Amino acid sequence: MRELNVTEITKAVAEMYVHANYFLGEDVRACISECAQKEDAQLARDVFACVEENLEIAAEGVFPICQDTGMACVFLDIGQDVHLTGGDLYEAVNEGVRQGCAEGYLRQTIVEDPFRRKNTGDSTPADINVDIVPGEQVKITVAPKGFGSENMSRIKMLTPGDGVSGAEDFIVKTVEEAGGRPCPPVVVGVGVGGNFNKAALMAKKALLRPMGEHNEDPFYREMEERLLERINALDIGPQGFGGNTTALAVHIIAAPTHIAGLPVAVNINCHVSRHEETIL
Repeated sequence: MRELNVTEITKAVAEMYVHANYFLGEDVRACISECAQKEDAQLARDVFACVEENLEIAAEGVFPICQDTGMACVFLDIGQDVHLTGGDLYEAVNEGVRQGCAEGYLRQTIVEDPFRRKNTGDSTPADINVDIVPGEQVKITVAPKGFGSENMSRIKMLTPGDGVSGAEDFIVKTVEEAGGRPCPPVVVGVGVGGNFNKAALMAKKALLRPMGEHNEDPFYREMEERLLERINALDIGPQGFGGNTTALAVHIIAAPTHIAGLPVAVNINCHVSRHEETIL
């Protein structure tokens, strides 16, 4: 049994929350650069140039990539042979977000009640998701999620009779109706199966997959490729000005479901697909 003080989790979350808001992953940056070279229209190329310039300025560490520094989505894979000491896990994560918000001069993005709208003043509480896994390590992933894209996400409880075509039509329609509002080119996370809540969580987790990696199941890999082709044919383009690239990638996670159900969730991310991970 390995002991781990939760202050280590606080420290890691604080650092990752700041870093993810200033430095976009190399996999995403490479994908953006590759897609920019494939654009035919001058306006689309110009928009991509602005996007890449923004990323370079943010990487100087003075300004965040986006003014929406996101809701802190934190995923914890905790080894079952780890004994956490020194305090409450959830408070430790929130303290990390609190410290990161202050140290990184990040915008305070959370209100304590959805209707009364009083700001909590420190971007807490975070959206915390915990999975117990084998081993004696703790994997932490911090993914700040902006709401320009989050607001465009959808879930639909399809039936088995809707099949693959019904699911794909729903996914493409979701992106089409979002248009330029989620700051395309987007990353499309899809959760298929489970139940209402599991499908939505899988869709968000799908956004964490490194760019360029496909689903290991050939059936879903082909589905991802078909969807990406259909979505990019919509001509929404970078920032909604038209072009060949409406989406950088489509990532699907599937899970077993009920005999009467076919839940499909779509979680859209803007081109600033931010996430950092570490293992303690």
